[in-house]
Amino acid sequence: MPGAGGNDIFPRRMSFWKRLFGRRSDGELKPLRLDYLNEALALERQGDYDAALTSYRLALRDHPTDLRVLQNMAILYTKTQHLDEAIRTYRRALEIDQTLAGAHYGVAFLLLKRGEQDTAAQHLRAFLGAPPRGPDATRWIEHAQRALGEIEAGSP
Repeated sequence: MPGAGGNDIFPRRMSFWKRLFGRRSDGELKPLRLDYLNEALALERQGDYDAALTSYRLALRDHPTDLRVLQNMAILYTKTQHLDEAIRTYRRALEIDQTLAGAHYGVAFLLLKRGEQDTAAQHLRAFLGAPPRGPDATRWIEHAQRALGEIEAGSP
């Protein structure tokens, strides 16, 4: 009987567990996965870069080949001046998809900072060979063309 002996607590407990775990089609409880990518993006917008990197790592643990996670991590590593980590992360993304324009662009400019002009030029050529499309694409393409032109002209 509800209200007697605390029996009305059980439905609330089940409600808690249902919300926490969800239900499969066969009616059994299943754990829900947190959306670490969106959590990382929100934390990054708030300026909590360390927490954002942790969430990106958790997202990558769940989806090790997720290119969006890898690129966002590389960008955040760049923002936080962890350039070696950024380069490694871009290269990991390129191992998965050699045509990834954003990774070619990002790693090229990091390599230029290191003075690795020949390798940077290869990545700029790859970027320009299949550039992105969209409203901001022209800006990035022109930037890559200028950088490649300077490399080819022998300018620092």
